[in-house]
Order: sequence, then C-alpha cells, then structure tokens
Amino acid sequence: MKRFILFLLLFFFILGLEGRACAECGKSITVNAVDHQRLKSKAHEAKAYCVSKGFSTNYCFLVDFSIHSGKKRFFVWDFKGDSIKYASLCAHGYGKDSTPSKPVFSNTPGSLCSSLGKYKVGIRAYSKWGINVHYKLHGLEPTNDNAFKRIVVLHSYTPLPATEVYPSHLPLGMSQGCPVICNETMRQIDVLLKAETKPVLLWICLLYTSPSPRDRQKSRMPSSA
Repeated sequence: MKRFILFLLLFFFILGLEGRACAECGKSITVNAVDHQRLKSKAHEAKAYCVSKGFSTNYCFLVDFSIHSGKKRFFVWDFKGDSIKYASLCAHGYGKDSTPSKPVFSNTPGSLCSSLGKYKVGIRAYSKWGINVHYKLHGLEPTNDNAFKRIVVLHSYTPLPATEVYPSHLPLGMSQGCPVICNETMRQIDVLLKAETKPVLLWICLLYTSPSPRDRQKSRMPSSA
C-alpha cells in the first residue's frame, strides 16, 4: 500500500512538469505546468499583438522577471509550434534598490534598471560583451519608451551560466538595464533574427504577482521606481 501511494505521488509530480525538448540540440527545457500555461497565454496575447502590428508571427521573446533569477526566465516562443524553442537565464538591472532576488523597474535614463513592457527588436550591432553581438531595443510603451535612448539592448555575457543555478540567484552587476542572456542562447537567436524579415517582439513582463510555483522561497515581489 505504501509503495502504491509513493507511486501515485511520483506520478502526479511528473504530470506537474512539462518537458520541452529543443529540436536543434535535443536538450530538455523543463517547465512547471502552471508556469507553462501562463507563458502560453502570454504568448497567445503576444501573437495577437504581432498580427495587428505587422510583426513576425514566427516567434517572440518573453522575459518573465517574476521567476527566480537562478532559473531560466528568457523564453523564445515558437508561434508555429506553440511551444518554447529556447530558454536562458536572464539578468536584470542593478540600479536603484534592486537586489539579486528583487528587481526594481524604471524607465528613467541613468537608472540602470530593467523596464517592463513590449519592445521591438531592432538592428544587429557589435557588442564588447558575450558573443560580440547585440540587438537594439525600441520600447513601445510608456514604461519603456526611453529604452533606445538609454542604450538598452539585447546581448549576452560570457560569465552568465547556460544552466540554472537555483537556489542561488544571479549576482547583480551583469546588467545595467539590458536583458542579458547566456552565450549559447544568444547564438541561437542570432541565427533566427538574421533570417527574419519582419520586426520581432520582445516582452518583459511579470506573469506572477507572487512567486512562481517553481520558486519555493517567500515572496520577493518586484517593484517599480
């Protein structure tokens, strides 16, 4: 009887996780089922926006800063397959009163903070960081419309790990407000972006107003400056 109960518990635990395998590299992207459903809902909202604005309907980039910084929270969402294509850790800005566990958001030039909202991914340019490539970002909302002026760009950083470091957090100092990802994922999306003919949407959001189910720590609610 005890073995049967243990089997059921294990069975339902496995059901609670949805594994997503990268078609190109075969690596598994394991996401809690609740997280995945919220991400999927946001992706459907993103697709509707992309259709209305003439953006790419191949994929978008979703960044969920309500997820623990030691877990993957930058997602390349494949609209065609309706699934995660790639995922990466993502550093948030260290400005104001931001901590490794609690980002503070600001659109103010010089704040060194991340900004919430939708962005249009712009032109490709040289970066001194990571794989030496960055993409300009144009903020599309009042919460991030200073992004281009602030030189907020999408880039990678070599010290940022390719694998999750949870329960540890990413240290502050890797980002001055830019969404900063690992080199491996940056190489993958660089290939995608170079082949794209329409603007691509990047959306920095908070899918939870309390910690994600993947986070087992107490509330670390982000705030706005």
